[in-house]
Formats: sequence, C-alpha cells, structure tokens
Amino acid sequence: MKLSDFDYDLPPELVAQHPAPERAASRLLRVEPAGGMRDLAFRDLPALLDAKDLLVFNDTRVIKARLRGRKETGGEVEVLVERVLGPGTALAHVRASKTPKAGRRLLFAPDASAVVTGRHDDLFELRFEGDRTVLDILAAHGEVPLPPYITHRPDLEDESRYQTVYAAVPGAVAAPTAGLHFDAPMLEALAAKGVASARVTLHVGAGTFQPIRGDDISAHVMHEEWYSIPEATVNAIATARARGGRVVAVGTTTLRALESAAAAGPLRAQESRTRLFIVPGFRFQVVDRLVTNFHLPRSTLLMLVSAFSGADLIRRAYTHAVARRYRFFSYGDAMLLDCNEKGSESFPGK
Repeated sequence: MKLSDFDYDLPPELVAQHPAPERAASRLLRVEPAGGMRDLAFRDLPALLDAKDLLVFNDTRVIKARLRGRKETGGEVEVLVERVLGPGTALAHVRASKTPKAGRRLLFAPDASAVVTGRHDDLFELRFEGDRTVLDILAAHGEVPLPPYITHRPDLEDESRYQTVYAAVPGAVAAPTAGLHFDAPMLEALAAKGVASARVTLHVGAGTFQPIRGDDISAHVMHEEWYSIPEATVNAIATARARGGRVVAVGTTTLRALESAAAAGPLRAQESRTRLFIVPGFRFQVVDRLVTNFHLPRSTLLMLVSAFSGADLIRRAYTHAVARRYRFFSYGDAMLLDCNEKGSESFPGK
C-alpha cells in the first residue's frame, strides 16, 4: 500500500472552523455495511443502537497545552506540550527561529518559565521552574491546542466546545472529536433506552496530526500514546458480548485503546502505551461499530477507518459526504460504521 492510495479531494470550505450551534445538531452519515448511505442527524443515533449494545467513550480531558513566550535572548517561542512526565516536567514540541539547546530558559509569563533539559527525537524535555505543576501553569497561561487546520486563535467557545461533556482525566493535547457530538440529553436518551456505557482513557497526542513522510506507509512509525483500560470496562464488554450486544467505540482513540489492549491476547485491564498502526488487513478483536468524524486525506486515521469498514466502502462514503456538503474534521459531522474484517487491500486512488 502507498500513501497516495489514501487520498481524496476536499473543498477547503468543508473544513469546519467552528462547532455546530449545539453538540447534537451535527449531521450523521450512516454507512450501511451493504453500501447504502443514510443522511441523518446525530440526534438519530439512539435509534440506530440496541438496548444490548455498549458504548465505550474516551474520557481524556484536553489541557491548554500551547504556550507562547520568548527565549532569554529575546526570540519568540511557541511550545506545545505533548506529554506531562511528572509534576514539573514535560515533553514538548518547541517552535523557535533557532533550536534551543539544553540549559536554555523559556519565558512565558513573569511567574512561568521552563528550562530545556534534553531532547528526544522531535520532542524537547522541559523542567518548569517554581512550585506550580505543569498542569497548573498550562491552566493559567496556556491556550486550547486547536488543530492546525482550524485557522482562528482559540476563544471562550473553543474552551468549552473542544472538550467532551464527560472529559475527566487531564492529559490530551487534541480532543477525541467523535465525542464532541454528545451532550447531556443525548447521554440521558441512550441510558433511557438501556444502552450501557463504559470508559477508557487515551491521552491523544499532537502526533495524531503528524503527516506520513514518504509514499511507503510501511515505513511510518506511529506516535506513542498512553492509555488505560479499567477492569469495569473489560467486564462491561464481556457482559455486552454475553447478551448478544455490540461494542460501539466512540472515536478512533477509543478503538485504538481497546484494540491495543487486545493485540497480544484476550482483552484485560491495563495501563500501557501504544504505537498501534491500523491499516487495511488488520483484524479487529473488540470493536463492532465505530462513531467517528471525517478524517484528513492521506492520514493514518483514514487508513484506520478503511481497515475497519473496507476501503471501497469508505471511499464511497467520503465521496457521498463531499457531495452532500458534510462538515469535515474536528468540528465537523460524524459517521457510524460497522466492522468488516475482510476489508480490502488498499484505499482506491482517485
């Protein structure tokens, strides 16, 4: 498979720059396993699920991971925290006119600074000075880390809407965007129908937007992300299976956590890190259905959904969504997919 196989034409005006007026007011494309396309509203989701089904959510919470400041020498610097290592340390992407060396101080506010202590590939290790934790400093001085395809600076709307209503565990630097469509009335409607729910945590990293360099996708190394699968979620999945229900992952991050935990054997509770790269030919062990947004051309997430439902079907779904003027990416609309283990070998080119 080549990177060029995973491409499609997307008019730039279909990239959503702001969320829908209400979370559940987005559209939902139901992609039928047999190939049918149904244009629905996201509020229709409960009608597409059975009382025996289990929805699994990623409860990670987006932190204000972007800091703007300057070096001691005066040059501007932008920091995007990728992973919090400890109370006062973090790994981060650092953008500056000149690469900062170990020992260089970065100044963000009169009471917020950090020292570069090392480098790990593209990431810099930072030690934040003073008594406050990294999370405290980010909460006080950071910005919501909007994706690169959203062109405006983050505002108060983004602080609330680039976050799921059930976010609980701080650590993500990108939102698990399929979950952005769920609001309290939607969750109540699902519970009233009898649809069970469970949680995993996967801290989404900035690497989710990392482009694949080179046409040979087999050479790509995925970014590493931390995840946790609670025992209660393992039990909930077993219960759903026993009663004939389906496991419905809300978002690709939830799917990656579950499939990573089951990659070496039966699903079990654990905390670990994953670099799982899902491409057509992957055999899914846990997830039966997927609620997901539309993904970037030539991206690892487009490869994931092509593996999940079959590349030909995904191609038709994306062509349909463009023609029907769906909104794309983080603040865009959603789709509901079924697992097709057979899949196909590649995403057809244009």
